Amino acid sequence: MLRDEPQFARLFIGQSLSVLGDRVSLVAVPFAVLSVGGSASDVGLVAAAGLVPMLLFTLVGGVWADRFPRHRIMLASDVVRFAVQGLIAVLLLTGVAEVPHLALLMLVFGTADAFFMPASTGLTPLVVGPDRLREANALRGFVQSSALVLGPALAGGLVAVAGPGGALALDALTFAVSAAFLARLRPRETASETVEGAAAGSFLAELRAGWVQVRSRSWVWSGLAGVAVYHVVVLPSVYVLGPVLAEQEWGGAASWSVVVAAFGIGAVVGDVCAYRLRTARPMALAAAALAVASCQAVIIGSGASLVLIAVLEAVTGVAVSLFFVLWETALQTHVPEKALSRVSSYDHLLSGGLMPVGLALAGPVSASLGMRPTLYAMTVIAVPAALALLCVPAVRRLPAHAPGTAGGSGGGSGTGTGTGHQDMIGSDQAR
Repeated sequence: MLRDEPQFARLFIGQSLSVLGDRVSLVAVPFAVLSVGGSASDVGLVAAAGLVPMLLFTLVGGVWADRFPRHRIMLASDVVRFAVQGLIAVLLLTGVAEVPHLALLMLVFGTADAFFMPASTGLTPLVVGPDRLREANALRGFVQSSALVLGPALAGGLVAVAGPGGALALDALTFAVSAAFLARLRPRETASETVEGAAAGSFLAELRAGWVQVRSRSWVWSGLAGVAVYHVVVLPSVYVLGPVLAEQEWGGAASWSVVVAAFGIGAVVGDVCAYRLRTARPMALAAAALAVASCQAVIIGSGASLVLIAVLEAVTGVAVSLFFVLWETALQTHVPEKALSRVSSYDHLLSGGLMPVGLALAGPVSASLGMRPTLYAMTVIAVPAALALLCVPAVRRLPAHAPGTAGGSGGGSGTGTGTGHQDMIGSDQAR
C-alpha cells in the first residue's frame, strides 16, 4: 500500500517516528519530574498539565482543521512540540529544570496536541483513496500498537544511559523529522464550503454545524457515548487499579509488564486482522469488539493465574485495535470531509478529555468498595454499554461504503462527501 499511495507513505513514515517518540516521552516525563526533586503529586500535576488543554482546545482545533489546510496545522503543532521537548531536554541536561518549568511547558505541549489530533484524523482521507482508508488506519494502528511494546523498552534504556533529558531530546528529534515529512506532503484540497450553510469565518456557526453532523447521525453520537464509557470506566482499571493490584498480589512491576506486553502483542495482531478484514457492517463488528475490550477490568480482578490473565488481555488487545480501526474508518467514510475534523474533535474530547475523571475516581472508589468489587462493577457498567450500541439500528446497518463511492450502493466514484451523506442523515433520523 505504501508503494501505491506515496502521499500516505510520507505521512505514515513521519508519524511512525513521532509515535515512537511519544511512547518514549510517556516514560521519560515522569522520571524527569522525579529527577528534579518532584513528588508523586508533582508527577500527577505535570501529567494533568498536558491533558487539560484537551478540554479547552480540542473543539477549537476541530474547527480550525476544517477551515485551514490540515497538514499545515499538524506541521505547526510538530514545530511547537519539537521546541517544547527540546527546551525541556536542555533544561534537564543543564540541571536548571524545576517542576513549574515542566508543568508550564507540558501545558504548551498539550495545547499543540489538541490542535494536532483532529487535523490528523481529517487528513487521512486526503492522502489515500476511499477504498484504502481501512488499510491506512490499520497501518497507523499497527505502528501505535508496536510502539506500545517497543517504546517503554527503548525509553527505559535511554533514561538509564542518557537520563530523562536525553530521552526527551530524542523525542524532540522525532517531531522535527515528522515536520520535515509534513512539509513535503501534498494532500488533495479540502472542500472550501462550510457545512450546513454555516457562514464562512463565523467560528461559533462552524462549531454548531459540526455538532449538527454529530447529533444527526445516531451511530455517531451513540458511538461517542461508547468511547466515553470505555475511557472513563474501563481504562482506569488498566492505568490505576491494575498496577496497584500487581504490586499487592502479583509480585510487582515485572508481572504487570507481562500483562501490558501481552495486551500490546494482541493489539498488533488486531491491527493486522483489521488490515485484511472485509465486513459489510463495520460498526456492528466494532460494537461487538468494544464489548470484548470492555472485559479488561474483570480479567485483571479475576484472581486467575498471571499467564491466563496475560492471554485474556491479549484477546482484549485484538478487540481494542479492531474497534478503533473500524470506528475511525467509519467516521472518515460516512462523515462529510469538510466536517470530519470537527466531528473527530468530539471523539478526542470525550476520550482524552474525560479519561482523567475516571483516573481520579478509580482510587477513591476502590478504597470505598474494595479493589475487586470495583473492577467487577467497571465491567458490569462497560460491557452492557458497549452491547447497547447494537440496539441502535444505524449501528447495525451502517455499510462499509458510503453511497456514491466505489463499492457503495451508488456505484459511482468520489470521496463520499456529496449528497449521499445528506441522504444518510435523513435515513438515520428516521430509524
